[in-house]
Amino acid sequence: MGSLLSPSPLALVPFVSVAQMMTLVGRVGLDTLLKSLADQIEADFRRWPVFDKMPRVPIHSRDGVIEVMPTSDGSYYSLKYVNGHPANLARGYQTVTAFGLFARVDTGYPLLLSEMTLLTALRTAATSALAARYLASPSAKTMAIIGNGAQCEFQAVAFREIVGVETIHLFDVNPDATAKAMRNLAEVGIDARAFATREEAVARADIITTCTADKRNATILTDNLVGSGQHINAIGGDCPGKTELHRDVLLRAKIFTEFTPQSRIEGEIQQLDDDYPVTELWRLISGDAPGRETERDITVFDSVGFAIEDFAALRVIHDLVGRHPDLAEPLDLIADPDDPRDLYGMLKRALGTAASNGATD
Repeated sequence: MGSLLSPSPLALVPFVSVAQMMTLVGRVGLDTLLKSLADQIEADFRRWPVFDKMPRVPIHSRDGVIEVMPTSDGSYYSLKYVNGHPANLARGYQTVTAFGLFARVDTGYPLLLSEMTLLTALRTAATSALAARYLASPSAKTMAIIGNGAQCEFQAVAFREIVGVETIHLFDVNPDATAKAMRNLAEVGIDARAFATREEAVARADIITTCTADKRNATILTDNLVGSGQHINAIGGDCPGKTELHRDVLLRAKIFTEFTPQSRIEGEIQQLDDDYPVTELWRLISGDAPGRETERDITVFDSVGFAIEDFAALRVIHDLVGRHPDLAEPLDLIADPDDPRDLYGMLKRALGTAASNGATD
């Protein structure tokens, strides 16, 4: 047991700060970490039936949404806090921020606390690329990214490393966002090309990624912009009333989701009837359902982000911290009295110390 000023090991929980997450990515390598995340997400999707699943729990306001995303595989539990506030950009804030918890089920004790703003960007890109590895044409080499904000570069790097994409077409209504993406992608050796219109950007693309931030029913892709054989990675629609694809695009495509009850609330398929047929990605990964069957098929990954992806990401970080303990700092988070029944007795030590200090002042 720990003294008043020296917590016991049971009280200490590893915490990965933003600075430590950046150090971790630098040490492991961005390419390697994205592949590790995709591999773990794929492995956990193969175990899909063992997980507790529920749509994320949102609190909506006129300014945005705050959500929690829990899941468990019976041995471990994860929870992510995440917000989505599109107007934050004008305030100089991030549109999305997040932090997460990874814990043991048998004791309820947390094993890890971590920033997840960066980690969510990484796991989103890894999930997108994993889905495309199953759904895009095997010959796909070019991807258009519509919306060149915070997620853009993560998507580009993940698709290069996991799918084999060689050329990125960029379009954003804000030319500054595209210029930013062009600079960043040039530094990592990605052949990125800026286009003046979305029509030009998607015309010769094998894969189209939509990742815009406006919280509204938008039509980023209309039916006439989508050609046979293309794979659409739709990741911007992630709350009720926010979509990116015209309904007619969906009606022409084979649609794949993460957790369908959540996607019907928040994804592109909120535009369709509740019984419209879609396939959950885990069934494709497990071999229980077909994906692309011809070169002319149009496929859509209607991705809103799901808790099992966060679970996998936190598990990867927990394992890395086990091998690199300097990448986390101990937080004195859990009360650990000498007698588990005597929490007041633990507090009494502090009261006694405070009274003693007062007497000598």
